[in-house]
Amino acid sequence: MGLISDKAIISEKASIGNNVSIGHYSVINDNVKIEDNVEIHTSAIIHSGTTLSKGVRVFHSAVIGSEPQDLKFQGEDTVTVIGENTVIREFCTITRGTKASGKTVVGRNSYLMSYVHIPHDSVIGNNVIIANSVNMGGHVEIGDWAIIGGLAGIHQFVKIGEHSFIAFSSRVTQDVPPYVLAGGKDFGYMGLNIVGLKRRGFDDKKIKSISRAYDIIYGDKYNVRDALKFIKENMDATQEISKIIEFIEKSERGIIRKKRNDNSL
Repeated sequence: MGLISDKAIISEKASIGNNVSIGHYSVINDNVKIEDNVEIHTSAIIHSGTTLSKGVRVFHSAVIGSEPQDLKFQGEDTVTVIGENTVIREFCTITRGTKASGKTVVGRNSYLMSYVHIPHDSVIGNNVIIANSVNMGGHVEIGDWAIIGGLAGIHQFVKIGEHSFIAFSSRVTQDVPPYVLAGGKDFGYMGLNIVGLKRRGFDDKKIKSISRAYDIIYGDKYNVRDALKFIKENMDATQEISKIIEFIEKSERGIIRKKRNDNSL
């Protein structure tokens, strides 16, 4: 059974589901929706316009749905949505959207470690892991199953593809395509996230196909545009290959380059 502390401050305009736990000194503001089986530890603040879906866990002193850190924000009504069973650890901060998109979204079954900052208008996918002290600018998109190493910094408007892995303390200023491992002192493409792909059931045939595509994209023979053209003409249009092509063609910041051989993460 849930337990709501008599020391919590909860607006009468908040919607609270069944079996919800709210710890001492947490604050739940107006127009917050908390669904069933949510657990909120002590001293967390849940701002107006936030939805915590079923099974979400919010730890000590996290702040969710606060006003965006954007000088263009003019008080418009926007929202923050946290998907089912996502875990938000101590001192995380998540700000709501602006009129640009109207929302900030974190998907299902994701895990945000301590001191992560998710800014306005960002979209975090399902089953994403973001390690301690990762900070990012607004409008960032992170695909399903991506893993972001601790202390990474992500530039605004950057897109990170699904099943990718970003190494510890990386400085991410360009888009990271799906399925790749990225890192290094000069941050770049380091190969496939093979360990992650195998853990998630990608067979050898799929991995080999993805690897061939990236050998073409990051090889010396073609520029990116010509590499995509070659792939379209010479490789089977599997789901994975199609996602790689679509991601790169839609990239606005350009994709990361191949890492120099500095033998470091």
